[in-house]
Amino acid sequence: MQLEEMSLEELKKLRKDVDKAIETYEARQLAEAREKLEAQAKEMGYSLEAIVGASKTGSTKRLPRYRHPENPTLTWTGMGRKPNWYIKAIESGMSEEDLRI
Repeated sequence: MQLEEMSLEELKKLRKDVDKAIETYEARQLAEAREKLEAQAKEMGYSLEAIVGASKTGSTKRLPRYRHPENPTLTWTGMGRKPNWYIKAIESGMSEEDLRI
């Protein structure tokens, strides 16, 4: 990458993209790990939730079913009020399946 040949606008966009990638790195890694574990559990005929079990308090926390397309830290379980990012994504032409984890 030849930074010296890039325009100011291109450099600012690159900085913004790098900052965003840094901010969401851990969330992306966790999401990737969850997807791998869910796939392994499914291959064995179980859900990840069934393997991990309920919390010690007896209540179960709902797992998120939908993820923001650009910011994986924003998720939604599919229960309750739809978040604004979900509504905007659907209105912009994305399908529910596109947002599914």
